Order: sequence, then C-alpha cells, then structure tokens
Amino acid sequence: MNDNQSPQPLNLLASLPSETVSPEQIYHLVGEDGLTRLISAFYQQVPQDDILAPMYPEADLAGAERRLRDFLIFRFGGPSHYIEQRGHPRLRMRHALFPIDQSARNRWVSLMEHAIDQAAFPAPVATALRAFFRDVATFLINRA
Repeated sequence: MNDNQSPQPLNLLASLPSETVSPEQIYHLVGEDGLTRLISAFYQQVPQDDILAPMYPEADLAGAERRLRDFLIFRFGGPSHYIEQRGHPRLRMRHALFPIDQSARNRWVSLMEHAIDQAAFPAPVATALRAFFRDVATFLINRA
C-alpha cells in the first residue's frame, strides 16, 4: 500500500471495549475515508453557525477542512502529510487569533459530536474521538 491509500478499517472493534481505543489507533480502525467523512460532516455545519462561521473565512473554508483532516489523520496514527506541509501543529499558537471562549468551545464540540454521530463510527471509536475533541477544545480556550 502506498502513502496515498487509506488502510481498510480493521474488523477488531467488536472485541474492543471503548477504553482500549487510543487516539493513535483511530486511523487504523476507520481509515482516511472515515476521518474524511467526519471532517466533511463537521464543516457542512460551520457556515450556518452564528458563533463559528465568523472564525472561518468563506474563501478558506475548504483549506481549513483540508488542514484539520490532514492534522487528524496524522494525530490518529496515519501518514504525516500535515507535519511535512505545515510543521509542528502548534495548536495554541495557530488558534491564538481566534476568540475561543467557553461558548465557542462548547459550540465547536457540539458540532463535532454531531459530525461523529453522522459518521456512524463504532462506539469505541466515537467514545475516543469525543474525549479527544473535548480535551483539545478546552485546551484551546484563550478568552474569558
């Protein structure tokens, strides 16, 4: 398999309790297609959202979607295209210009959890994704 191909999701989920799925296993369980489905479902909601839409310039919405998808593929155990193209994620620095308060954090998490539901991942993967996104979104709060 070359770097451009997504691995086929493994059929291991039926025997895995939710607490055994680490973020590093997610790519190998849902593949690039699963993560692409997730991020697409998230970004379909953004333009209509009164809190998040102003943070995502319409002209760069596709770029934002690609960057998040590539970051998550890397973070969840896939190819490192994000790092090769953009370097270290530096999440707090890259998000410093955006006014992320508790309500923006909560809305982002809400839209992402809705996207997780739409992507229809097995429960162990959905549980791991929810925990990861809640923690990272809280980490990125930069306004009172």
